[in-house]
Amino acid sequence: MTMETPAHTPTLPGTRPPASGPRRGRTADLVGDTPVVWIGDGERGYWAKLEGCNPGGIKDRAALHLVERARARGDLTPGAPIVESTSGTFGLGLALAGIHRGHPVVLVADPGLEPSMRHMLRAFGARLVIVPRAHPTGGWQESRREAVRGLLRTEPGSWCPDQYHNPDVAEGYEPLGEELVARLGGVDVLVCAVGTGGHSAGAFAGVRRHCPRARLVGVDSVGSTVFGQPAAPRLMRGLGSSIHPRNVNHRLFSEVHWVPPHLAVAEARGLAARHFATGGWSVGAVAAVADFLARTEPPGTRIAAVFPDGPDRYAGTVFNDEYCAQHGLLDVSVPREPWLITDPLAETAETWCRTFNVVDPVRSGADDEGGSRDREKAETGRSRGASGPARLRTGGGVR
Repeated sequence: MTMETPAHTPTLPGTRPPASGPRRGRTADLVGDTPVVWIGDGERGYWAKLEGCNPGGIKDRAALHLVERARARGDLTPGAPIVESTSGTFGLGLALAGIHRGHPVVLVADPGLEPSMRHMLRAFGARLVIVPRAHPTGGWQESRREAVRGLLRTEPGSWCPDQYHNPDVAEGYEPLGEELVARLGGVDVLVCAVGTGGHSAGAFAGVRRHCPRARLVGVDSVGSTVFGQPAAPRLMRGLGSSIHPRNVNHRLFSEVHWVPPHLAVAEARGLAARHFATGGWSVGAVAAVADFLARTEPPGTRIAAVFPDGPDRYAGTVFNDEYCAQHGLLDVSVPREPWLITDPLAETAETWCRTFNVVDPVRSGADDEGGSRDREKAETGRSRGASGPARLRTGGGVR
């Protein structure tokens, strides 16, 4: 990838002239209609939707939508508390929605929440509850959800958006897909990070309404259980999961990639150096996959990638040399392409891998709601067979 060069950058259809004079008044009105930028080398590249240009990030869309829907149904009464689990970005969206609609916000996070995010959430009026330890099978997410359930019993009239399982979440992201189609004139491939599953399902619904032959490519984290892999400790926040969110619509995905943290760091830093448009873990992982597709899909394929946030909250992690060195993320061979996994329930991705066999682990019976797998099978060879991680290429040799 190189710096944008106007002579080589494809024309952006549907671009509107700047509005003459002010047309928005409240901060919540700034959510949506985010910019799209070309990331590429000549005609080979992809369009990045910069959701970090929302006041808090991509999850502003879902947070505002969920609050409006809950108020309309009477589930959330005026002035009642909002209680939810967050790894950061959804908390920002709820803080915005709470200010916008006059609701106190209580957020349950874990020790991995960056200090800068803690400070900002408190500055935006949210009350933070930090859980002390991870759940033995569901990890930090399940521990946070247990704390939320406890708070709902003690906070009179409180309401939980339940971002993992609330079907309203996807609907809140449909305008994102509509915006992409309006700006690009169509989308052939949409690349999304997958955590709770809401923005991939919703954005793709908005795209497919106008582009029925479009494909959805999911980007997951190594160690995530979302697509049938065994649970493992995960360094990256904002994508992947240790539980099974019902908002993930597995049937929509044409393929899925599992990305390791060192690749996400390399891509996020590369974007910063070349394009001044970057973000954290999710952005780096999505960019790696989108760039690979731009190099391997037929010329002219319109690839759109959703960048969920910007770089600010990652100054102490992704963009911090000391942190990255401590976690072995620097001076590591970065793969140029993924290895293929044919059976996600039988092969474990410990480096960058992809599959076209997208499975729902809950429907397949491989996992339970807490995100645990039959450990005996995993340890006796089911996930470490002949094509297991010891035989997967990393792009710079064999791990």
